Amino acid sequence: MQDNMFGDRLAGILLGTAVGDAVGLPAEGLSPRRRQRLFPGPWRQRFLIGRGMISDDTEHTLMVAQLLVAHPDDATAFARSLAWRLRWWFLGLPAGVGMATASACLKLWLGFPPERSGVHSAGNGPAMRSALLGAYFFDDQNSIERFVAASTRLTHTDPRALTGALAVARVAAWAVQHDPADPPSADFVGDLLAKLASDDREWSELVGKMLAAWTHRDSVVDFAAYLGLGDGVTGYVYHTVPVAVYAWLRHYGDFRATLEAALDCGGDTDTVGAIVGALADGTVGAGRIPADWMDGIIDWPRSVGLLRRVAVRLAQQKRDGRPLGPVPYFWPAVPPRNLLFLIVVLLHGFRRLAPPY
Repeated sequence: MQDNMFGDRLAGILLGTAVGDAVGLPAEGLSPRRRQRLFPGPWRQRFLIGRGMISDDTEHTLMVAQLLVAHPDDATAFARSLAWRLRWWFLGLPAGVGMATASACLKLWLGFPPERSGVHSAGNGPAMRSALLGAYFFDDQNSIERFVAASTRLTHTDPRALTGALAVARVAAWAVQHDPADPPSADFVGDLLAKLASDDREWSELVGKMLAAWTHRDSVVDFAAYLGLGDGVTGYVYHTVPVAVYAWLRHYGDFRATLEAALDCGGDTDTVGAIVGALADGTVGAGRIPADWMDGIIDWPRSVGLLRRVAVRLAQQKRDGRPLGPVPYFWPAVPPRNLLFLIVVLLHGFRRLAPPY
């Protein structure tokens, strides 16, 4: 793969995650019907006065990216460093952190090693931070498995969490290598997913339902309803990942259509948006994100500019074959930023108490 193409696809993974996260965040937890009532019209940035901010989905992806430029050859060292990043991230009082991730962070502070800090949960935490691992190690399946497993065990021990995370990573690995004008066959994607957990009946049934929906040319919303998710996609990884992958396949090569189709399903829209955004923009590259969505993100210090710089360093490291180290940023600004974020989240919560219902 050419260096400039690889760098563009890595930037796409990071920026697509951020845009999907930020656009979907205001509607998190809402049914499709309530979302249309509260936020009518097309999807756009509207978290803070027509602007967007990122949540834990992008923050975790950035952590993974920063540690890949520190430990690209050692999954154990990567996991230990990620454990420390999660500890300090948790002290920053992030709003909306999942219960499993919060419990794992508490265990880490209590002295549990990374190998024992995870809790039995099949939530989305590992899946939301695994696309970049798949993209970076696109040419090394063994490294994908080792690094995704290390990242997953830190917070989630349920085997389904690992299956979902590997599914996102494997699809991302395929996406960064192929032309956005040349979509994969549904059978290929189904086979890729089915092999991840061939002895898991629930997973096999989900893959079968995805292929059936493709055969019938069902929309993403119809597919979600077929899975029993008519009121919104839940935080269960076996709900989120199939919907995200189906949206990527159904609207392959079209970032806006892919993201809108997934967000229209409602529910855990920031995480679904982050995963879909990573897969869709890892396919088409960073330059294909709609300008209004990209320019609308005002977050700092974990900014769009920082995400771009990290992508450049990752691509350079892959080319040079040696660790280059994390990209510095002004981390003391994180606590006041998180306070502002929390205030806005609370305002959104109060707004939801009022009509229209």
